[in-house]
Amino acid sequence: MSDHDSPSRNPPTAASMSRREFAALSVAVGVAAMSGPGAAEAAATLTETDVEIHTPGGVCDAALVHPSGHGSWPAAIIFPDIFGLRPAMRDMAKRLAADGYVVLVPNPFYRSTKAPGITHDFDFNSTTDRAKLAALRAPLTTESVGQDARAYVAYLDALPVVSKKAHVGVFGYCMGGPMTMQAAAAVPARIGAGASFHGGGLVTDTPDSPHLLVPKIKAQFYFGVASNDDEKQPTAKTTLAEAFKAVNNPAKIEVYEGSLHGWCVKDMPIMEGKPLYNEPQAERAWGELQALLKRALV
Repeated sequence: MSDHDSPSRNPPTAASMSRREFAALSVAVGVAAMSGPGAAEAAATLTETDVEIHTPGGVCDAALVHPSGHGSWPAAIIFPDIFGLRPAMRDMAKRLAADGYVVLVPNPFYRSTKAPGITHDFDFNSTTDRAKLAALRAPLTTESVGQDARAYVAYLDALPVVSKKAHVGVFGYCMGGPMTMQAAAAVPARIGAGASFHGGGLVTDTPDSPHLLVPKIKAQFYFGVASNDDEKQPTAKTTLAEAFKAVNNPAKIEVYEGSLHGWCVKDMPIMEGKPLYNEPQAERAWGELQALLKRALV
C-alpha cells in the first residue's frame, strides 16, 4: 500500500448550485461503452454538471452526475487518484450514475489549483515535479479532508435528487483511498460504505495514520490491494483487518494478484514498460464496489 485558509462558508443549497454551475447538459450514456464486458446494452440518460462547493478551505470545483428525470437516488463521492479530476474519473462517475446513484467527483487540489492539478507528463523521477506534487498534497491533512467531506455531504443532502433516506458511499483510488477513511470518520452518521482501490498510505507509523481512524468509522469497507503494494508492505493488510475487527466492523480486504498500483484506472500511464491498467481485474474491483454500495447504502 505505497504512498506515491479561506474563511468558513455555508455549503450551497440546490438553488444556489444552479446559479454557480459552469455547464449543465443531459447526455445519453451507453452503459456498455463505459462499463466493459458484461455491461447492460441499454443506454441510460444522465445529467452531468460542473459545480462549485464552498468549504472551510475555499471553493471546490467538482463534477456532479446523476440520472435524469424525476426521482432521488443514493449519493456517492469519488476521491480521485494523484492525477485528479479528469475525464477518466468523470467516466467512472457516469458509469456508477447509470446504476442509479448521484455521484460527486471533487477536485482534491482545489486549494491550490483548478482540476486536474497535474497531467500525465508528470515525471515522478523529477525532483522539481515531486516538489510541485508535495505542495499540492500538503493541505490534504486528516482535518482538512474531514472538513471537505462534511461540506460535500451537506452539499449533496441539499440536492432534491439525493435520497436522504439512504447512506452516502465514498470510494477512492491511490491517494483517494485514505481519504475515504478520513471522510467516513468525519461523517460517520451519513457515510455507510467506503472502498479503497490501490490506496496509498492506509497504514503508516505516524500519529495520523488512517488505520487509527477506524474506531470512528461506522461504514462497511472494502479494500482492494495492488500486488506490488502488498509486496512492499505485507503487514499492512493484517494491521488494517485487525483495526476493523477490534471495533466489530470487519472489512473485506483482498490482494489482487498480478495487479500493479493503479490497475483500476483506464488512463494510467505505462510504467517501466508495463501497463498499469488491468481490465479483468478492474472489472472485478468494480463488481466489488457495486455489491458494497448495493448492500450498504440503505
